[in-house]
Amino acid sequence: MSKVVTPRWGWALTGSGHFFNECIELARELEHVDLFVSKAAAEVLRMYKQRLDLPKSARVFSDTAASSPQVGYFYHGVYHTLIVAPATSNSVAKFVYGISDNLASNVFAQAGKCRVPTIVFACDTAPELETRAPDGMVKVFPRRIDLENSQKLKIFEATSVAESLSDLKEFIARRRSELPVT
Repeated sequence: MSKVVTPRWGWALTGSGHFFNECIELARELEHVDLFVSKAAAEVLRMYKQRLDLPKSARVFSDTAASSPQVGYFYHGVYHTLIVAPATSNSVAKFVYGISDNLASNVFAQAGKCRVPTIVFACDTAPELETRAPDGMVKVFPRRIDLENSQKLKIFEATSVAESLSDLKEFIARRRSELPVT
């Protein structure tokens, strides 16, 4: 594999609808972004009637293979940052317990193994939340285990956990400011 001239953003979508449309909008604002779309995220894209409409420099990788061969790009310096947004409680639990059995959990694991800074927008971070379902806003009450896993993820090396959309925007802006100008 030849050396990448411009390292890229990696963005993994999971099956959460929590600020899903807003996360897609943020991904659209990034140049040189690769979107990793899990099987559950592909379903959510359809439910929320979202089209990706990404910049021309963007690439989209779908969850079509058990071994997620796209994760190999992390070994070759293709990514300077991984964003997982939004992240389901299922994905966060897999991250915390080292389970890598789908595209999102595989890219998270490989980013960690390759020391790629990661931002996770966890959807279950407060005892009571309002979130958008395909037919409107709903109240959700995350379980104690979901809240505990979000807290555990905060101590992972090179991992920032966004608890709100404004946190996510702030973490992305901070990461942008840390990158060399290309």
